[in-house]
Amino acid sequence: MNILIVDDIHKILLDKFDENNISYNYQPDIKREEAEQLIASYDGLIIRSKFQVDKNFIDLGTKLQFIGRSGAGMDNIDEAYASSKGITLLPANEGNRDAVGEHMIGMLLSLMNNLNRGDKEIRNGKWRREENRGYELMGRTIALIGYGHNGQAMAKKLSGFGVTVLAYDKYKTGFSDEYATEVSMEEVVKRADILSFHIPLTRETKGMVDEEYLLHFRKPIFFLMGARGGIAHIPAILKNLDNGKILGAAFDVLPIEKFPALAQEEWYANLIQRDNVLLSPHVAGWTFESYYKLSAILADKIIHLQDK
Repeated sequence: MNILIVDDIHKILLDKFDENNISYNYQPDIKREEAEQLIASYDGLIIRSKFQVDKNFIDLGTKLQFIGRSGAGMDNIDEAYASSKGITLLPANEGNRDAVGEHMIGMLLSLMNNLNRGDKEIRNGKWRREENRGYELMGRTIALIGYGHNGQAMAKKLSGFGVTVLAYDKYKTGFSDEYATEVSMEEVVKRADILSFHIPLTRETKGMVDEEYLLHFRKPIFFLMGARGGIAHIPAILKNLDNGKILGAAFDVLPIEKFPALAQEEWYANLIQRDNVLLSPHVAGWTFESYYKLSAILADKIIHLQDK
């Protein structure tokens, strides 16, 4: 087995490969064009998010047996086409599930208690207690959309807050456990106080959260997006912040990321002026610990694949 690694990876992956006599070419600074010239010689590819592994790239990898992603999800890879070519896909979703859960709960608590606004006001000479009175999490109903690795980790971390956790997953049944209760989408829209997303970006989920989707919720909600930015239609979120259906929104991911492209979006100026919107730069799953775990888990999966 010979593997091309085209992204920055924790040293633990290389150490594990060395221990198991797996040959690799570690090229964290390689450009796509250079990778295209090399990939035909390799049995495996490891990537994070450097470029799209599309049909054209896959066709160049005539020997490819697997593609490993040191991250959660495979949305920068043409999964359907890779699978049709008999290529095994290896994400490392388990590696950052705890990081994402902690980060999104942190954003939720900040939103509910106006922590960012209160901090900013004090730094500007304002002391406003009543205006920054918050909401308690205890007693609320939290609905998780998607109950895979990230959804399950989120539910487990919420278990000490005295909340009710509901979970809806279109592709799973019979998954109720001690941390969450499986429900229909009808139950979600009827009961949710807080809505949190834990699903991949696919053709089906792209732009899924639009005005029609949000229309059905019976109660005002706090909105958490830590999955993929393309799932949410930002103008619909803004409209529902205006009409009070969304009390606050936290985004670790946005449909467009990085500057200057983000600042050129029509909705950007509107989004950032709101003190009931909290933003972070796609770092929920990118802690010092998850950097290690993502690489270690992916290495173990590849070693297991070799041993089959």
